[in-house]
Amino acid sequence: MTEGIKDIATEPLETTSSSRLARTLRFLDIGPAVGYVLLARIWQLFAGPLSVLLIARHFSPEMQGIYYTFASMLALQSFLELGLYIVIINFASHEWSKLSLDANRKIVGDPVALSRLVSLGRMVFKWYAAAAMIFIVVIGAAGYAFFERNSNGDTSWQSPWFALVVIQGLLFWALPFNSLLEGCNQVSTVNRFRFSQAVLGNFALWSAMIAGLGLWCAVISAAVNLLRDLYLLAVHYRHFFRPFFSAVGSARISWRQEIWPMQWRLAIQGICGYFMFSLFGPLLFEYQGAIVAGQFGMTMVAIAALQGISMAWLQAKVPAFGIYISKADIRSLNREWRRTTAISIGACILGGLAILAIIFLLQVSWPSIASRLLPLSPTFILLAATTVMHVVQCLVAYVRACKQEPFLYAGIAGSVATGLSAWILTAHYGVTGLAVGYLAAVTCVTFPWATLIWMRVRRTLVVQCL
Repeated sequence: MTEGIKDIATEPLETTSSSRLARTLRFLDIGPAVGYVLLARIWQLFAGPLSVLLIARHFSPEMQGIYYTFASMLALQSFLELGLYIVIINFASHEWSKLSLDANRKIVGDPVALSRLVSLGRMVFKWYAAAAMIFIVVIGAAGYAFFERNSNGDTSWQSPWFALVVIQGLLFWALPFNSLLEGCNQVSTVNRFRFSQAVLGNFALWSAMIAGLGLWCAVISAAVNLLRDLYLLAVHYRHFFRPFFSAVGSARISWRQEIWPMQWRLAIQGICGYFMFSLFGPLLFEYQGAIVAGQFGMTMVAIAALQGISMAWLQAKVPAFGIYISKADIRSLNREWRRTTAISIGACILGGLAILAIIFLLQVSWPSIASRLLPLSPTFILLAATTVMHVVQCLVAYVRACKQEPFLYAGIAGSVATGLSAWILTAHYGVTGLAVGYLAAVTCVTFPWATLIWMRVRRTLVVQCL
């Protein structure tokens, strides 16, 4: 009777544990692409506090201020990106539906699709090369003028600043190469390299700090990141990029007719979103003071980490969405999107509950640390708004996979509603008013508008594929 039955108790413990882990990972849809992103986020949770401790130990107060201002100045590169990386991923995925890689990582498949993919690559390589030059010249000069006017002369910042700007400009130029790889469904490999890049960059940063190299530590860390990027592009994927530097066909993607209509809408939304979220801190500083503004800033760091983890599933599947649409396989698209959306929203909710639990435990056991964060009530409201916005991002990913960007007016309206409500309510109700205003704006404006757009696009897809 029991002869043909396999008793799990007789299996080796390692085999049983491994099979359970494998089933869990499959259920949570954690493959290599998602797994490396999660590892990178976990690494950041460890590396961030350690970097802060080392900065406090090895930097003077002025050097610390210059170091963080370096990072703030370099972040201005977002104004030169204009949302182009999103366009690259979605357009490349449609061409990749007819292409693949052979054993040597050479592109094989439909010559027309290859020609269009190459034209896209050449177009964005030139765009980012020009943008990188502008970044180096403009940000380099602006940073020099700023630091020359505001530093007291005790810290030598000139050489590190110019070296850092040049290296960051080269990293900026490498961005479209990475985006093109992602669009061609090489997400697992790209994320693996990004994880190793983060680890190596942090170790380089910490070693330079301990060695007493001062502001040069930022230059060394950026140089390590650049070398890792160059290895990925020039060595690991050298055969992949070879067609982009030779004649392959006459089929072209039109920047004016195909790329620009999506790009300029993304650019405007990105600028609106940048200024909207940049408004929160100054508003709290003005109406509630530096302490509350600091609590908000530290709490938002945790919420941003949660957003990054929740988006891991969605970002890994964006190229697949485009491939399904290009093949008119709407059934697979909807199935994959629903599964990915459910898992990522679940991760967002569970992560939010974990943040609330940690704050509660800190309030009970370490009130001095808990005082650096916002209280539970406004944190809960901010997390609720973050969850609603994550649902919106899932809807947006579905629509953008169709190479469309119909969210311009919804994005502007949501940004204006958020900014106005935060401005009015913060003055009267503090950080709780700001959080309520943000939640009301995304729930009453952004979410319903985005849902209507998604429903319309989904109906159109179904009709086109009948």
